[in-house]
Amino acid sequence: MQAADPSEALDRAVRHHGRADGGKGGRKDGPAVLVGLIGRGIQASRTPTMHEREGERLGLACDYILIDFDQLGLADEALEAVLAAAEARGFAGLNVTHPYKQRVLAFLDGLSPEAEAIGAVNTVILRDGARIGHNTDCWGFAESLRGAMAGTPLGAVVQFGAGGAGAAVAHALLDLGVRDLAIVDTDAARAAALAARMGARFPARVRACEADAALFAACDGIVNTTPVGMDKYPGTPFPVAYLSPRHWVGEIVYFPRETALLRAARDLGCRTLAGTGMAVCQAVRAFELFTGLTPDRHAMSRHFEAAA
Repeated sequence: MQAADPSEALDRAVRHHGRADGGKGGRKDGPAVLVGLIGRGIQASRTPTMHEREGERLGLACDYILIDFDQLGLADEALEAVLAAAEARGFAGLNVTHPYKQRVLAFLDGLSPEAEAIGAVNTVILRDGARIGHNTDCWGFAESLRGAMAGTPLGAVVQFGAGGAGAAVAHALLDLGVRDLAIVDTDAARAAALAARMGARFPARVRACEADAALFAACDGIVNTTPVGMDKYPGTPFPVAYLSPRHWVGEIVYFPRETALLRAARDLGCRTLAGTGMAVCQAVRAFELFTGLTPDRHAMSRHFEAAA
């Protein structure tokens, strides 16, 4: 099957958005901003609702377009062309999700200091002919953990996943004070590369390893940053038999809200952190970057819940 033309696919996504919301993507009597989300399998995302309703609350006409490479029939190689098409169409910026948070780096003109340190981007600002990458995932995860898991022990943490989201979460965990971060990935070389990158900034506190019972016996908490648990990738990233009630368990997947991992952990009595907090907090920072306006985090959380 021939891959779709990126420019035509983007136009189709914009037209579909207009039909889906009745042509009313926010208040049309005020300033307007056009933004979107690039990824695969993102139809269940609540991010459009968060941005559009917060824009409406602030008197801003915000249209947030889902640019789902799966639904649009786009190949991974179309990423740069989609960025160019979005620029030509007047997009103010784009969020980027799985599997493009690292791949997109090759097509940007610059990075914020945080995105450069992390080596992954989830927000691209398109302004004055330049594409500047930012990472709001790191701040979003840190804020979620601080807000919902006060007092959680951070001595030793096992993180599953070394992709773009994993890079942001690893940076956040180390910045929060984790003393021993063990990174596990199905691609051992990718785990080693992330550990080396983070180790340069946080010496002697991060390592790549394989998962086994001894690793879990020595850790305080576990965080899943892989897509395993999403509707598209059901299951758990490791055998839940490794879990103990003394562990805390964090998740970045938010659709479904309760993944198989969180359900197993909660049934066991573990303290859990759902991916919804990170989803809301990263959107708060991205909205500010896109619009220059300061959103209300509690209002965006209500928008998120209303989209369920």
